[in-house]
Amino acid sequence: MRAETDKIKIQNFMAAVGARVQGAGCIYLTGGATAVLYDWRAMTIDVDIKPDPEPAGLFEALAAIKNELDINVELASPDQFIPALPGWRERSLFIAQHGGVKFFHYDPYGQTLAKLQRGHDRDARDVQAMLKSGLVRVDRLGEMFRQIEPQLIRYPAIDPASFRAAVQKFCDENK
Repeated sequence: MRAETDKIKIQNFMAAVGARVQGAGCIYLTGGATAVLYDWRAMTIDVDIKPDPEPAGLFEALAAIKNELDINVELASPDQFIPALPGWRERSLFIAQHGGVKFFHYDPYGQTLAKLQRGHDRDARDVQAMLKSGLVRVDRLGEMFRQIEPQLIRYPAIDPASFRAAVQKFCDENK
């Protein structure tokens, strides 16, 4: 089991990826990595990433970097758990560029909806932090949910009514 990851390790991770890959690309950080980089919490269990487009040599670089930095890296993003929101790339927030690799926080609306769908305590705290930081607005969040709601049928693990209720409750409590 690897140690938890702090802000310095995430920054070192981005620099190491940029130095090792052989091509340009984008990597979107999500979940705990976003929370740690925004100082909403001090540590995360793993760094969840979505490469898009994937830089050449990324997986070879990850194999070495995760051992050198004692860091857990997972391929995970909101669009694996809920439908991708239209325009998610444009709403993703630039973090840094290392070599030919641009790093972004995955769309805050996509992260928020995925966290509301899961409903874990840590996720609820992250969602409140996104709201307080101004990364999401409740009026827009409801609109985003309505855009993906017809596609929820393609995600059999999701109960659409419960998901809708969680989003509505969050929006109502934070108007």
